[in-house]
Formats: sequence, structure tokens, C-alpha cells
Amino acid sequence: MDPGDTGSTTHLNWGNVGLAFSFILLDGVLSTTFGLGVGSSLLTAAVRCVIQLSVVALILQKVFETNNPWAVAGMACLLNLMGTAETVINKSKKRYDYMFPSVLLGMLGSTIPVSIIGIRFAMSVEPFWKPEQYIPIVGMLCGSTISGIVVSVTYVLKEIYENKDKVEMYLAFGASRFEACKPVARDALRLALTPNINQMSVIGIIAIPGMMTGAILGGSSVEQAARLQMVIMFMISSCTALSSIVTTILALGVVVDNQHRVRTDRIDTRPHAVWRARNWLVSKAVNAVKVAASATASWAKRAIGRRDAEEELPGSNERQRLLG
Repeated sequence: MDPGDTGSTTHLNWGNVGLAFSFILLDGVLSTTFGLGVGSSLLTAAVRCVIQLSVVALILQKVFETNNPWAVAGMACLLNLMGTAETVINKSKKRYDYMFPSVLLGMLGSTIPVSIIGIRFAMSVEPFWKPEQYIPIVGMLCGSTISGIVVSVTYVLKEIYENKDKVEMYLAFGASRFEACKPVARDALRLALTPNINQMSVIGIIAIPGMMTGAILGGSSVEQAARLQMVIMFMISSCTALSSIVTTILALGVVVDNQHRVRTDRIDTRPHAVWRARNWLVSKAVNAVKVAASATASWAKRAIGRRDAEEELPGSNERQRLLG
């Protein structure tokens, strides 16, 4: 199949996207019918998906046209920064001190070296920073690292916060913080890597992954698409493992200090400051609307009272004149 054959590709318009969006609406109806309570979340996620992909498409088109390595580097850093914000702000129910820089370090320390080595040597792309090759792969690596980091950090914070007696018992018997936290870290990393292991186990036999499907639709041979998917899956697995290990070690280093004390006071169970600020602004706006509505109602009531009084005034004067 010739990659340059335009007849082999399908041109999609917003009507096609709207038709596909009806599947989300169906899910929302089913959620409402069965009382699942996820209908609004589905719609919000779908709207975010449309907006985010549209914005990314516009930005990537400009980056591809410039073909500048610094623009590619900027996009890679932006993807890691946005992934870190998504992990810390939206995905984590519990957070620890200095979580944002530690997650950012874990993502940058895994996605950048793995993408450079994988694209340059495993995929034999020269130069490795070609925008149409590098940026999509970094995006996929960032998505996989988010899942791994969230699973591992969530497990670590849950164990330290809710079952700290286990770690404190090890510390009381003279274990170092590394020895005391080793079972927690091992279980957290096992949970973080299990989805990738399961995905590689069923790939090709049961599931045909998106990268392979996209390559086939783009005109590549099935054999080349399969080999490309193998390389991508191995890169994703190594990136997830590296980022999860780094973030887990940094998290345990914060919640168990160098004095071998469990510091649950460094774990924040409240909603993130962004959401607290949003809730505060919403409450202020609601209160302002209530005050304005109350003032408007009072003014309208007084105006109606004055009008009724003015209407009754001539009749009252006439009665007084007749009685006088």
C-alpha cells in the first residue's frame, strides 16, 4: 500500500466526530438509568478530549512545520509538565510534600532518555528529534507513566497513612527506613507494572493496539506495523518501571524521614489547593448571587408597596372629604 495514496485514508469531519460522540451520550443515558453516577464525568471527559485534541492538533501542526529541535524539546517538556499536573492535581487523592517536583523528576528522568535511545537506536530514526516521530512517542510514554506513578504512589501513601504500624514495628526493632519500607515499595511497584505485563500478554492475540492500527491505516505494511508496536511496548514498559521506581523512592523518602520516623503529617488528604480555590470562588460567587437576588427582591417588594399606596391614596382622600 502506498503511503502517499490519498485514496487509502479517510477524511473525517466534525460530523463524524459528532456521530461518535453519540456513543458517549448512550453511556450517559445508561448511567442515569442504572444510577451509576458517572454520566457527568463521562460527558466532562469527552468534552475535555475534544478540546484538548483540537488544541494539540493546532500546536503540533505548527511544530511539524517549523521542524525545529528546540520546538520539539519544548513540546516534550510541556507534555511532561502537563502530565505531572494531571497526576498531582487530578489523579491523586492523597499527596505528600514536594510531590510535584518529585513526580516531574520521575517523568522527565524516564520519558526523555527512553524516548531518545528508543527512537535513535531501536527505531533507527536520524535525527531522533523528528517532530512527527518524537512528539507522539513522548506523548504515549507520558500517558503510561501517569498510570504507573498514580498506582504506585497511591498504594505507598495509603499504606503509610492507614497502616503505619507495620513500618513503625520494623523501625522499632532496629530496621533502617530502607528495610522497613521495602515491602511497601515492592508491592507498590508490582501493582504499577501489572497492567503493562497484562497488556503485553494479550497484545496481538486478543487486542490489536492503537499504534499498530494507526500505522496500518497510515499505509505501512502489517509486518512493519507489528515490529513498530513491539518497540513501542518495550519502551512503554521500561518507562513505566523507571518512573514508578523513582517516584516511589522519593515518596518514601519524604514520608519516612532520615531520622527513621513515619511522617504522616507530610501526607495531605485534602483536595488539592486548586480545587479548594475553585470551591472557594464558587461559594463566593453563589453567595454574591444570593445577596444580589435578595436585594433585588427587597427592592421589588418596596416598589410594589409604594405603587399600591399611591393607587389607594386618591380613594382615601375622597372618603375623608365625604365623611367631613
